[in-house]
Amino acid sequence: MTSTLPTDVPEMTVRSQPRRTIVPEKEPLAEEPARVRIGMSIDQRMIGPGALAASIALGLLLGPVLGVIGFGWVPLVSFFWFFGLYTVLVGLSEDRPTVRDRFWASLLWCAGALVVIFLVMVITYVLYRGWDVFTSLGWHDFLPTFLTEDMGTTGPLAPITQGGILHAFVGTLEQTGIALILTVPLGIATAVFLSEIGGRYARMVRTVVEAMTALPSVVAGLFIYGSVIMVFTKQVSGFAAALAITVLMLPIMIRSSDLVLRLVPGNLREAGLALGAGQWSVVRRVVLPTVRSGLTTAIILATAHGIGETAPVLLTAGVTGNLNLDPFSGPQTSLPLAALEFAKSPGAVMRARGFATAAALLLLVLILFLLARLVGGQQAGQLSERQRRGRAARSLRDQARIEANYAAVLAQRSRLGPVLPTPRQPSTPGESR
Repeated sequence: MTSTLPTDVPEMTVRSQPRRTIVPEKEPLAEEPARVRIGMSIDQRMIGPGALAASIALGLLLGPVLGVIGFGWVPLVSFFWFFGLYTVLVGLSEDRPTVRDRFWASLLWCAGALVVIFLVMVITYVLYRGWDVFTSLGWHDFLPTFLTEDMGTTGPLAPITQGGILHAFVGTLEQTGIALILTVPLGIATAVFLSEIGGRYARMVRTVVEAMTALPSVVAGLFIYGSVIMVFTKQVSGFAAALAITVLMLPIMIRSSDLVLRLVPGNLREAGLALGAGQWSVVRRVVLPTVRSGLTTAIILATAHGIGETAPVLLTAGVTGNLNLDPFSGPQTSLPLAALEFAKSPGAVMRARGFATAAALLLLVLILFLLARLVGGQQAGQLSERQRRGRAARSLRDQARIEANYAAVLAQRSRLGPVLPTPRQPSTPGESR
């Protein structure tokens, strides 16, 4: 059976037409869309100061003017009035998401401002109560008198120009220094174990560390008193106080270091292992330098927690007004304990000594904080000018060493002469062909 195709089908020709862009017709908008504004208008900038002024006025109206609340409640009432007025004023011109965002932003700003205000109030109060020492001695006699003499021969009724805090200053430096020597390596090593090794034992250690973070300081002092003083030394000493401070500083150091070590990206560890380095080499050369600034913060937190303790120092080091340079024998006083003993005295001069001692403690903490930031506060990969000069000097020494080795190799080759390649012997008859 044969089939024939129709021959009367007309030929279809495709004509190429030029392309053109067809713009759709726009329908007129019923309402103009709101424009995107960068920054805030003058009305939005004045909402915060206006709400603050109104809240303070309302607090003063309810407090000193009308007598509805006491004067001590005025700051708290004004604080809550500020958030209420600020939220209402923002809601008059903004939508709900913007109101929520502005509310939480203002809450965070107020929280930070309150912390700064409280810190300034504490420092100002301490300096104000101890200002009699500075004005009586003068700045030219403050350092050679107050910081270079002890209270060994000074009575409670002695004038402010006699005696000083040298014994407490030396005790604080020795006790805190010994505690840091014990705390820093143990804390970093334990944090590395928790973050790099892990396992069941690591989970138990982490639980114990978190529980020891809330350990009362008097318990640490009693522990060292019962386990070290009553069993081994048989006397109070600065070293025993340093051990008690170490017990309090170690959990803070371990927990803070563990947190910063967990923030190291796993890609850095994998890159070090891929280059052939071992696990401990990666930890020493990659992980720890990456979190150097975080470890510095951990040391600062641990130091701030231990340098202001009084209860464990009182139980383990005792109280004395004499200078004791030996931390392993005899009682030794720290700055917080000396400030406490001075402030408890009924005399105005001794109380002024106490607040001046507290001011010296604040100054010491500030100096230690700045030194810690200068030593280890740089970010990973950032080098100081001194570190750049050191690396450049090491590079020049390496270059000289490499050139000397290359010259020695060339000299050895010139003595041996040209080395001809040894012909390869065939192992089978088939290979000789």
